[in-house]
Amino acid sequence: MRVLRWCVVVLLVAGCSSPAPQKPAELPPPAEPAAAPALTVTPAGRVVPLAASPEGVVADGVTHLVSVGVREPNALALVDGRTGAIVKKVPLPGFLRHLQLASPGGPVLVPDETSNSLLTVTLPGGEVTSTVMTGVVPHDATKAGNGSYFVANELGKSVVVVRDGKIVHTFPDVTQPAGLAPVGDLVGLVDVRQNDLTVYDANRLEQVARVPAGAGPTHVVADKRGHLAVSDTRGNAVLIYTLSPETKQIAKLDLPGTPYGITYDPARDHMWVTLTARNEVVGLNLSGGTPKEIARFPTVRQPNTVAVDPGTGRLFVTGTADGVLQLIDP
Repeated sequence: MRVLRWCVVVLLVAGCSSPAPQKPAELPPPAEPAAAPALTVTPAGRVVPLAASPEGVVADGVTHLVSVGVREPNALALVDGRTGAIVKKVPLPGFLRHLQLASPGGPVLVPDETSNSLLTVTLPGGEVTSTVMTGVVPHDATKAGNGSYFVANELGKSVVVVRDGKIVHTFPDVTQPAGLAPVGDLVGLVDVRQNDLTVYDANRLEQVARVPAGAGPTHVVADKRGHLAVSDTRGNAVLIYTLSPETKQIAKLDLPGTPYGITYDPARDHMWVTLTARNEVVGLNLSGGTPKEIARFPTVRQPNTVAVDPGTGRLFVTGTADGVLQLIDP
């Protein structure tokens, strides 16, 4: 009988105790480009030597200059897109991984990750005209339709808005922000830890949408319809989103090979995506609503970034492993 009462007490005490606290779910690591294999096919087009670890490239259709981030030493290489010759190297305080143009003809937006700052560099002269401290490891920067610059601080867990050389707003609603792209006064952002796409209103300075973006998104570009295209690197796909009347995914194209770098040619309505696991670049026609593959070229090794000159249609692919730049006329 004493044993029975003791058991009841033990059960009652156990039943009244609080459950063990649950640990928050761990987010997956960010998606990364694949470690590219050695070349087995001759790269298409022409390959020119550049400098160590080229990554981050943008082509200007007005000056036909191609801006490329290089290292050892850190610089912005300005390359003649017609000849492949280096016109100038602009010294930088640190290194970068992504570049965008503020407008056709420049300036180039340079998110300098080492110095935690956004630099603007003129074209064709290559002068640094402004430097703004933005946050820890600025990964990408873009210009919204209203003239504001949005900067994604990848390790600073924030997106900042810059106007007239000053930070006017900070969005702390991100974990590891990465690629940015504008659609008028809206700006899309991919978060590589949360694996989602966030849309901000540059006028109201507020978040207007957040939706899932695949298994491991890394980069985003806008097309001339106001759609956003996301490279789902871990998910081996390209995802297309509309922003109106609501933000939602409207198309998906499976693209095995670890898609990473992405660019858009508005003159031809073509998008180009690098496959880092295969040393390839794939052309997609967006005119039909759903992306349709139209071309595929062998690239240089480790094709982490790609750009297109909208005036000529020429592609520029960085060979990060071998310090080269590839010029392809599709």
